[in-house]
Amino acid sequence: MNHNIETQNKKKADLNYIKWMKSILRRSEEVGKLELPITAIILDKKGRCIGRGSNKRETKNDPLGHAELIALRQAAWLKNDWRFNECSIIVNLEPCTMCAAALIQARMGQVIYGADDNKRGGFGGTIDLSKHKSAHHKMNVIRGILDDECEKKIKIWFKKLRNQK
Repeated sequence: MNHNIETQNKKKADLNYIKWMKSILRRSEEVGKLELPITAIILDKKGRCIGRGSNKRETKNDPLGHAELIALRQAAWLKNDWRFNECSIIVNLEPCTMCAAALIQARMGQVIYGADDNKRGGFGGTIDLSKHKSAHHKMNVIRGILDDECEKKIKIWFKKLRNQK
């Protein structure tokens, strides 16, 4: 009986992640007009969005202008705390090593992402910092939510960028 409840809860959670990822993909369409179309949201333990961010590296000339870091700053301000043990971040691309390290430092409870980043990914693409011996915080990492759609949007964006040059 417990297995059935766990399965039902997992299916419900997966559907919720898909719903949020679809929202992220819609937002990334707008972001993609000016920036790499990466968008992130942070959910509190009740599933409410307490932070959101989109890449701003180009528009703000900010090397730290990654979607995950912007979402973290906003959520920390709203929570009035830097600890995110009970929170989840959802992002359409695997966080880079800088963002992965920041999420570990922030003690993010769960990281959910769409497409893998085999060039810069910090949760398995190049290195899995969540399992590194220096990671004092253990988190749950869920990969591959709408990964085909996420990857396709990013590849199309890079193709357009190359064609403009």
